[in-house]
Amino acid sequence: MTTESTATAFGIGEVRRARYAVAAVFTVHGAVTGSFATRVPWIQDHAGVSAGQLGIALAFPAIGASVAMPLAGAVSHRFGARTALRGLLSLWTLALILPSLAPNLLTLCAALFVYGASAGMSDVAMNALGVEVENRLDKSIMSGLHGMWSVGALIGSAAGTVAAHVGADARLHHVTAAVILTLVGLAACQWVLDLRSEPDDEPPPRFALPPKSALVIGAVGFCAVFAEGASLDWSAVYLRDTLDSSAGLAAASTTAFALTMAVARIAGDRVVDRFGAVRTVRAGGVLATLGGVLVVTAPHVALAMCGFGLMGLGIAVVVPLAFAAAGRSGPRPAQAIAGVATITYTSGLIAPSAIGSLAEATSLVVSFGLVSVLAFGLVLGAGVLRAGDRKPVAGSAVVDVPAAERRP
Repeated sequence: MTTESTATAFGIGEVRRARYAVAAVFTVHGAVTGSFATRVPWIQDHAGVSAGQLGIALAFPAIGASVAMPLAGAVSHRFGARTALRGLLSLWTLALILPSLAPNLLTLCAALFVYGASAGMSDVAMNALGVEVENRLDKSIMSGLHGMWSVGALIGSAAGTVAAHVGADARLHHVTAAVILTLVGLAACQWVLDLRSEPDDEPPPRFALPPKSALVIGAVGFCAVFAEGASLDWSAVYLRDTLDSSAGLAAASTTAFALTMAVARIAGDRVVDRFGAVRTVRAGGVLATLGGVLVVTAPHVALAMCGFGLMGLGIAVVVPLAFAAAGRSGPRPAQAIAGVATITYTSGLIAPSAIGSLAEATSLVVSFGLVSVLAFGLVLGAGVLRAGDRKPVAGSAVVDVPAAERRP
């Protein structure tokens, strides 16, 4: 999304409503992901694919997102922020239906490509709007917005778990969820900021390499998302295979890690406002590194679970702050956010397989040693998020003006 129209004035009440509206959008976006994840076994059986083929298919959402995310800026420039988000979010919620309809590997890959493309474009649009609201409120909200995404993912996962438990057909489940989430998303989009580019603004290129600033910011996000993906996908396996944990306790560690991330993100904005983005990420990097070291050295399950908890606390706010920094790093917020999003999506894609490959060659202990090293990268690289520490932006202050004087 582009935010060239920062001179547009909005009343304080309007901006506050926009904050809650964007939070609702993040929740809807997360709920789609949670709804899909719980029905992957059903989708695998329906498509008749092996575990290896499913692994190939599950790479296509990230491929689709990486290809399509650069388009989000052009869409927002053409139609305006509100209309663009309304359309892109609806594409994403309705795309939830596609994977469960796929009868074979080829159609499943195509469905997941579309699913990922719509996810990526709506992700860029909502994060760019979140940054704009944060600028106008002059206080941190991005961590809380991503926390609401995690809440949405938990809600979607809970509903999907119930649907799977009662044996509901995933096609019926996903059609129902898609309709509900589309209606909620459309209602929420009605209250987001309706930013529009100036008529003489040059439209952003449909495809463009991310700016250098986005690459260095994305590198920090890469470290955090790698640690997150490794912990979510491998913590249960680590506890079971390395420390002989019971299956139930191992599974509970994954849920606990996700909850820790969600709570830390919701509470993170106050910490960021108090200490700033750089110091928050640097301290988080220390916590995550200590957590990783505790995981690889823990002789007991309880200590390892504490280590995973520390990692979750340490990395929770990094990605939201990376998006915030990207959105303030240059004249093309959407292009920079798309660049950071592409890097973080890639990290999330390769982390599980990288951990598995390294564990097969060495051990899971060595794999999480690598995670600890990457977590320490947050300590070293936190300075590149200095753009995440808000500074006064000309024309973006919240002022009360008559509605007739605002741009439509």
